[in-house]
Amino acid sequence: MQTISTYNFEGKKALIRVDFNVPLNENFEITDDTRMTAAVPTIKKIMKDGGSPIIMSHFGRPKDGPTDKYSMRHLVGHLSDLLGVEVKLAPDCIGAEVQAMAKALKPGEVLMLENLRFYKGEEKGDEGFAEQLAANGDCWVNDAFGTAHRAHASTAVIAKFFPNDKMFGYLIESEVESLDKVVKNPQRPLTAIMGGAKVSTKITIIENLLSKVDNLILGGGMTYTFIKANGGKVGNSICEDDFLETAKNIERIAKEKE
Repeated sequence: MQTISTYNFEGKKALIRVDFNVPLNENFEITDDTRMTAAVPTIKKIMKDGGSPIIMSHFGRPKDGPTDKYSMRHLVGHLSDLLGVEVKLAPDCIGAEVQAMAKALKPGEVLMLENLRFYKGEEKGDEGFAEQLAANGDCWVNDAFGTAHRAHASTAVIAKFFPNDKMFGYLIESEVESLDKVVKNPQRPLTAIMGGAKVSTKITIIENLLSKVDNLILGGGMTYTFIKANGGKVGNSICEDDFLETAKNIERIAKEKE
């Protein structure tokens, strides 16, 4: 099986999907760069091989196209510091100008694409948008663990355009190995803690975990749906009224497994 460790990136323009959705203060300064530092080993492996990393990520939740507040320009300087090379910033994430910048990269040079979510096609999983992104590189590396569960253009759909040149980065690889170890050969008792805003996007995961763990603790916004399902008051908190019965069923299944 092809992995980032066995793949030779020499001469390759390597598209890397990372999760650089980091918090900024009022002066647009990064207050927590954990997600950026987590991607450094993958980026540096490509550079060491003689490849050219092309970084792509979402950043914030821009609603109406390009917005300076959510521009990757606020992050490119810090990434340059982390890598020890000056990272170039593309004016967009798709298009002829971006493709030309990517093609002109020399081995070891790094290019950061502009915010993927400036295009609605990213979150919609638009195949045409994914194809335009794919035109920027020779191979695709997914190292965005925080968004790996979403079927967006750059995290899933783009894979079809790299039938033989796709792999996980070191971050996702290590997380998958850890999860595999916990699920297949856990030390008991095993407790899982899950957060998230919506029950609707977590149903399958919750149902699968119920058969594998001794305790399941739910947090985040989804808890309000469970609270309301049990007759509690949630005020203006996020709540999925269409999933109240689902929440009750999940609790019933959990109790049956006690």
